[in-house]
Amino acid sequence: MDILLFILYLTVAVMGLVAVVFGLPGNFIILTAAVLYAWYGGFEQITPPTIAWLAALAVLGEVVEFALGIAWGKRWKSSNAAIVASIFAGILGALAGAVFWFGAGSVPGAFIGAFLGAFVVEYVKGRGAVQALKSGWGIFIGRVGGIMVKGFIGVAMIVISVVSVVGG
Repeated sequence: MDILLFILYLTVAVMGLVAVVFGLPGNFIILTAAVLYAWYGGFEQITPPTIAWLAALAVLGEVVEFALGIAWGKRWKSSNAAIVASIFAGILGALAGAVFWFGAGSVPGAFIGAFLGAFVVEYVKGRGAVQALKSGWGIFIGRVGGIMVKGFIGVAMIVISVVSVVGG
């Protein structure tokens, strides 16, 4: 039974990692799966300090993803309105793209939405097409970088929990 539960944990954790790619808080899915597995095992293999580290990493992943989007947007001189628009347009793009490629279309949809959100706001504000393109590009790069870092953190969370179980 324990091996089946561990396989279930790994399956949910990998689904959390996939959710990160879609711009969702997948590291919190990994954290929740680890907490449930730890609870089932009486916190003997995955201990409360390990849970605390996993929680810190999940929060760090969200902060880094958000911060990179803002930092790259600011680097390319995006306005605050463009940054906010890119967040909402990225969510809308992910939802719109989800109908393509069996849901995998939400990934490019999120990136395209973030780019277009920033571009449209900058262009409507009269900052010109060149600045609007730069703003959209900066936010696009920040979003991709943020998701990559958050994905690496998700992999680290899975490795930490697996080592706790296998080594515990």
